[in-house]
Amino acid sequence: MSLSFPLLGDRLLLRSFEPADLEATHRVYGDAEVMRYVGEGGPVDRGRSAEMIAEHRAHQARHGFAFWAVIERATGALIGDAGLEVTEHGVELGYTLGRPWWGRGLATEAAQLCLDAAVGPLTLPRLVALADVHNPASARVLEKIGFRRRGTTQAFGRAHHSFEHVPGVTPVAGDPRSTTR
Repeated sequence: MSLSFPLLGDRLLLRSFEPADLEATHRVYGDAEVMRYVGEGGPVDRGRSAEMIAEHRAHQARHGFAFWAVIERATGALIGDAGLEVTEHGVELGYTLGRPWWGRGLATEAAQLCLDAAVGPLTLPRLVALADVHNPASARVLEKIGFRRRGTTQAFGRAHHSFEHVPGVTPVAGDPRSTTR
């Protein structure tokens, strides 16, 4: 159960966070518009951004996966995060991109890279994902990569659509191993 980094997509690469990523990461995590549907639903200060990077790195060391830095290959810019995290709901897939990168299919590409890692080298038996009920763009990303909506749940004091992906049961676009039952 190990990954080789970076995870490479057509336009993106995912790699583990590094302490030197703080400024670029804080531009994402400190933006109120970006963070309105993430976690507690608001921007974080620079100190909390640093703590989040440390938490991602610790999670990677403990579990072999985490939220990873999303890098735009053309520019080398860190544009957000995407990855997998153990939560009370199960192993959860998530992503957060800075506003300049919205609406270009990059969240879908990043989420697909995470899903490929989960069903490939990590061989995780089940993934979940949550999307705030007021964030239909995030729900569309999850549906595009083969997650199925399972209902609603409460997280961070707000209603979220809950999604599930089970390898071999939930189809993954382009994966010949996926079958439906």
